Amino acid sequence: MSSIYHNIKTNTNFIPPTNWLQIKTIDMHTGGEALRVIVDGFPVLKGSSVLEYRRYCKEHYDDLRKLLMFEPRGHADMYGCLLLPPNDEKADFGIIFLHNNGYSTMCGHAIIAISTLAVNMKWISPREGDNVLKIDTPCGRISSYVHVKNGIVQHVRFHCVPSYVVGLDKTIILKDLGTITYDLAYGGAFYAYVDIDKNDFTFDLSSQHYQQLINIGMKIKNGIMSADNSIIHPYEKDLSFLYGTIFIDTKKQASGANSKNVCVFAEGEVDRCPTGSGVSGRMAIHKMRGDLDIGDIMTFESITGSVFKGSVVSEQLYSSFKSVIPQVEGTAYITGMQTFVFDPKDSIKNGFILR
Repeated sequence: MSSIYHNIKTNTNFIPPTNWLQIKTIDMHTGGEALRVIVDGFPVLKGSSVLEYRRYCKEHYDDLRKLLMFEPRGHADMYGCLLLPPNDEKADFGIIFLHNNGYSTMCGHAIIAISTLAVNMKWISPREGDNVLKIDTPCGRISSYVHVKNGIVQHVRFHCVPSYVVGLDKTIILKDLGTITYDLAYGGAFYAYVDIDKNDFTFDLSSQHYQQLINIGMKIKNGIMSADNSIIHPYEKDLSFLYGTIFIDTKKQASGANSKNVCVFAEGEVDRCPTGSGVSGRMAIHKMRGDLDIGDIMTFESITGSVFKGSVVSEQLYSSFKSVIPQVEGTAYITGMQTFVFDPKDSIKNGFILR
């Protein structure tokens, strides 16, 4: 054996210089949608609530978000989260969500993943059956139920924040697209829900139309953001923005799922899973339309074929809105453990995105 190849086989640990920043993550996916969980090395954020931590991160450490989400360490559709202290002792921990264009207000796939990780990392002492976690997110407190059988996580379901409809069958006229009909609803984030059967599109929701979905989804999102002044959260200004466009197909899918979601969010990211907060908003829409009763289950397929279950567990008044508490169920898996290093001499250390 050559001496160099021997060195290759025996010396497999790189020890970075002490002046290099190191950030450790655990990478996961929920229904195909990535989640990079930051577990060590990120600077301490100042604040006393998740919303304050989120603002502080945006103002002081947004460069680290870009380093972890952008290429060459991430990609245009990367997603991540940072775990934080809870708002008060009634919750277990807090969380903020990161993506290619900033910070989201709610993320169902991240809740499913981080709840799974809590068991796998033994952050909690799991018992057979449901294990309850209280998680403070930017949009409010989420109750998560991690179902364990024989010591292994089977699935996670969560109860979202009050979710409600702002308007049904709203319309907007857009250049090159004509009249677009959409529902506007909130499920921890505001989405425009665009039914392909109510609009004159030349594409379906399959992956072969991926680029069209991005281009048209962003045109719709930007147009609605400019024209629709009803995207106002009743309590928090930081939550008052349109997060994305969700194309929906309400026909039964070949897989047996009741419907299909393809969400285009942030700066053109395409959700690989059915979008947990998007399912929450759809529960509010379907309840208002009279399509389902409390306890009825609907299944939602994603662009990758993964499926979430959605239902309504209760109703309540939220400000002036008749809202529902949705339940969303899915599964998540660990894909890797990373230690990212940042060489101060690297000329592209700030990262980049190509699509």
